[in-house]
Amino acid sequence: MRELSISVYFARAVLRNAVAIGLDPMQLLRKNRISPRLLLEEGARISIERFADLQVSTMLAMNDEALGYTSRRLPIGTWSMMCHAVIGCETLGQALNRYCRFFQLFEATPFPALLEESDLVRLRLQQDPQDPPKPYPVELMLFNAHRFGSWLVQEHLPLQAVNLAYAPAARPEDYRHMFLANPVHFDAEYCELVFSTTLMDKRISQTEQSLRHYLRHPVLMMLTQDFQRNSWTARVRDQIRHSLHEMPELGAVAESLDIHPQTLRRRLSAEGTTFKDIKNQLRRDTALHYLGKQGLSIEDIACRAGFSESSAFIRAFKGWTGVTPYTYRKGL
Repeated sequence: MRELSISVYFARAVLRNAVAIGLDPMQLLRKNRISPRLLLEEGARISIERFADLQVSTMLAMNDEALGYTSRRLPIGTWSMMCHAVIGCETLGQALNRYCRFFQLFEATPFPALLEESDLVRLRLQQDPQDPPKPYPVELMLFNAHRFGSWLVQEHLPLQAVNLAYAPAARPEDYRHMFLANPVHFDAEYCELVFSTTLMDKRISQTEQSLRHYLRHPVLMMLTQDFQRNSWTARVRDQIRHSLHEMPELGAVAESLDIHPQTLRRRLSAEGTTFKDIKNQLRRDTALHYLGKQGLSIEDIACRAGFSESSAFIRAFKGWTGVTPYTYRKGL
């Protein structure tokens, strides 16, 4: 979990409707140990644990699991009851049908609907035609549907496409992480997830017992779930993570994976990333994790993040987040 962080774009979106009902966003940020100053920095990131806690705190404070983005409030407990309604299904197709039907009961827009074609299934968000889609609630609903479906069958579900009916609101890498390197298309006609029909017969492997564990913190569970993946990105991340202090080069990682370096570079490119991107993301997210811990010096954190000199680490960190490690830690 320590390698994970998220753009402040999502923290801003979580808080966007809180002011309208009289809440103090600064208080919510401080309660969850997030520096308000970070929200002013375009490139800043926060740890995934802090973001998950902020999202839950804001939902509870607003008494709305949709964070004010739907036409009707979704009261606290909605997600939990949906899970109980779905957990008895036998296949993924049955589960997604029941998932959509559950949210349609609230008559709140946007809501999910399942559309089945000959070889494709579309989980499409139905929207009031007079109300253009807002990026964050669309992204949140599609993310939740994808991650919950993946949790039900205990594997990351491959997507044929993620279609979004607007221009990118966040950086491309944020969408790549959000939808696990599946193809994302913007300015599409609809907001939807597109699955292969063959996935609908996958058996549900979760139970009432595992659901109790999941419901302790479903937001964090979905943000951090990491089922066994065969992607080259996941394999490279694992190789680097286990020897981050040595910071292996592409050739060494390729050799350990028994593949030619040029072939590995092409396969990473096909998955929408590069060896350098993976290395920088791991360094950055490891640093963010340890900066939230007490008792470690900046020099210790630099070393754990794969830097031989703290000065190089400070320069890199400022490039990632817009602030120095000292300023970031002080904000915490």
